[in-house]
Amino acid sequence: MKLKDEDKNSFSEAIDKLNEGLDVVIGLYNDAEEDKPLIVFDEEVMVAIEKAKQTIGEEAITKKINTIIKEVLSFLPDMEDSKEH
Repeated sequence: MKLKDEDKNSFSEAIDKLNEGLDVVIGLYNDAEEDKPLIVFDEEVMVAIEKAKQTIGEEAITKKINTIIKEVLSFLPDMEDSKEH
């Protein structure tokens, strides 16, 4: 393909921009972490949560589950206390 100098410059700039974009995508990929759930719920629990979200709403269920989890975990010794022993 024959190109004028002006066309060559346009292609060169476009290639540079593509390379810059590709470098950003590669950087994001390399920095990405695997998404692992904190807790793996049983199928029965997941179904119940989904039903509750549809009935009461996601925000309300999220708040209630967080409250329950905090209460259950409050019985565990503090991490700082366990480091001292």
